[in-house]
Amino acid sequence: MLIDMQSFYASVEKAKMPQHKNRPLAVAGDPARRSGIILAACPLAKAKGVSTAEPLWQSLQKCPDLIIVKPHMQEYIEVSTQIMSIIEEFTDLVEPYSIDELFADFTGSMHLFGNDPMDLAKQIQDKIYNETGVYARAGIGENKIISKLCCDMIAKKVDGGIFHLKKEELHLHIGDKPIRDMWGIGSRMEKHLWKMGIRTIKDLANTPLSKLRSKWGVNGEVIWRVANGLDNSPVTVDTHSTQKDIGNGMTLPRDYAEAWEIEVVIQDICTEVCRRARKKGLMGSVVSLSVSGADFDHPTGFHRQVKLPDPTNITVDVCKIAKRIFHHFWDGQPVRRVGVSLSQLSNADTYQLSFFDDQEQKRAIDQVMDDIKDRFGDIAILRASSITAAGQAIDRASKIGGHYK
Repeated sequence: MLIDMQSFYASVEKAKMPQHKNRPLAVAGDPARRSGIILAACPLAKAKGVSTAEPLWQSLQKCPDLIIVKPHMQEYIEVSTQIMSIIEEFTDLVEPYSIDELFADFTGSMHLFGNDPMDLAKQIQDKIYNETGVYARAGIGENKIISKLCCDMIAKKVDGGIFHLKKEELHLHIGDKPIRDMWGIGSRMEKHLWKMGIRTIKDLANTPLSKLRSKWGVNGEVIWRVANGLDNSPVTVDTHSTQKDIGNGMTLPRDYAEAWEIEVVIQDICTEVCRRARKKGLMGSVVSLSVSGADFDHPTGFHRQVKLPDPTNITVDVCKIAKRIFHHFWDGQPVRRVGVSLSQLSNADTYQLSFFDDQEQKRAIDQVMDDIKDRFGDIAILRASSITAAGQAIDRASKIGGHYK
C-alpha cells in the first residue's frame, strides 16, 4: 500500500482546533516574508479554489474567510512519526516516502488481519483517524509503483479513500488519463511526449521501449516501466539510512545585493551544515554552493562545486571554499536564495593531519561551539556577523526546514 495523509499539515491543525472543523483552513508561511505561500489547504479551502504553493494574497482573494495558520513543523514531524508507528502495528515493512506518505508491504502479515486488503486498509485508516484526527487514503497494488499510481489517481478521488488496483486492470482505470497525471512526468517531459504523439498513459505504455531509451536513456525506461506498472524494488526500512549529502538552503527575506550580506548568509549556512555533519560523525569531500537570482522571469545564479584534497567538516574551511566559489561565479545580480551542501561523505573517525595548518585547533573550536549550542540552544553562541542585518542564524533557530517549529 501507499498510504497518504489528506492535506496533512492542515489536517493536523484542524485536529487540534475542532472549532474550525467546518471552515476553510490553510497552513501558510509568514506573510511578512517571502515564505507567504500556501503549504497545505483543507478540502473545504480547495473547493473554493485555494491551491498549494500559490501566494497567500491570491488565496485570500478566492476565499476571504480563509483561516490562516502558521506552520508548526515539529508537530507535523511528531504526528508523522506517530502514524508510522500505527502502521508498524500491522507490518514491520514500512518505508517513509515523504512526511505524509508511506509505503507498506503486508505480504507477510495479511493473514493476521483477515486476508482482505480493502478491509485491512480500512482498519489502518480508522486507527490513524481515531488517534491523530488525520484522514488517510490508501492505494493498494502488487508493487510500489502500482500502489503509488493507485493512490494518486484513484484512491484520492473515490469515496472512502481506498482502492485496490490490480495489474491486469491498470489501463482499464488509468490508461486514458493524461500523461501529465502520471507520477514522474513534469511539464517539460509532457511537451516532449506530446511531440511524439504520446497523450495518455496507455500511449506511453504501448510505445516501444527502444524508442524511449534511445531518446532519454535510463529515464526513458523508467517512465515506460511506470506506465506499465512494473517495479521490482522492495519496501525497505533502511531506504533513507544511507545519507548522500548534508546540505541546507534558505530563501532570503529580501533581495541581497551586496557581497558582504551574501557572505554572512553563506557563513550561517556553513555553520549549520558542518554542525550537522559533526553530529552524524561525517565529513564531506565536495563543497557545493547554489545561488539563485531575484528575478524569476530572467533567472540568474549558479550551482558549482569543488572537490577537496581531503574530506572535512570544519566550519571555517568549508566556509572559505564556499565563499571562494561565490566570488568566482557571482554575476553581481541580486540574490534571493542560497544553499550549501557537503557530499561524498565519509566517516569522521579518521582524518588527514597537516604540517601546515592547525586542524586540531579548528576542530577544538568547533567542538566547544557545538557543546555550548547543545547545552544552551542554537543561538547561545554566534559569530558577530550573524547579528548584523544580513544574518539569518537567529531567525533560523526557531524553525525546522525553513518553517516555524
